[in-house]
Amino acid sequence: MRGGRQVVVAGSAIRVIAVAESTTGDALTRELTAGGVASPMPAVVVVGGAGGVEAAYAERCARLFAEVLIPVLTATGATVIDGGTDAGITHLLGAARRQAGAGGQHVGVVARGTVAWPDEADAGGKAPLEPNHTHVVVVPGADWGDEVPWLSSVAAAIAGDAPSLTLLANGGEIAYRDVEASLAAGRRIFVLAGTGRTADEIADAAASGAAAHQVLQIARSPLVTVLADEPSTLIDALGSALR
Repeated sequence: MRGGRQVVVAGSAIRVIAVAESTTGDALTRELTAGGVASPMPAVVVVGGAGGVEAAYAERCARLFAEVLIPVLTATGATVIDGGTDAGITHLLGAARRQAGAGGQHVGVVARGTVAWPDEADAGGKAPLEPNHTHVVVVPGADWGDEVPWLSSVAAAIAGDAPSLTLLANGGEIAYRDVEASLAAGRRIFVLAGTGRTADEIADAAASGAAAHQVLQIARSPLVTVLADEPSTLIDALGSALR
């Protein structure tokens, strides 16, 4: 699969950019540009669960995406970057963008072996692409989580000198790796308290000062901000971080 090829998913055309293991730094930026991704521009990385999102938490995440994230993306012109497949948090974000008629770039980052391509006969253990993305970057890897370092690198390539942030909603074990990759890149992280699992574990650790070592380290980082479920507060915090 060559970079720039269009794939039609659920009636929507997505531009697919395949990159090699050695594609890093300026080379990654050039590949993204050749594939039609505009940069530099503000970037928001959205991480969270690809599965296991309970109904009540899914409803809350969907509401926050609609009431907070999409207005912020529209106001700042930021590109949103996520895990690309039609599952969990990424599914909820894609659906919210579709319902709002949102424009702008929506870039997914997927490990090659985790995607059920439209023309693939046997897709066991894989997931289809979320159809509301404008671009998907396909990176080397056969397992869920292989995309983690690439997600952060793609965000850095798109942002360039512009501001970027990571937004954590819900999440499983891989979400901890996503957060740690953003911390390693020096990217600010906003944790949506009340969205379940990883996000709430970090929020609880920040409030109580008691948790497993990994969680407590994240919660105590000066780059991590826990946000309560209040749309106006969230909009102000995210908007300010992107300006």
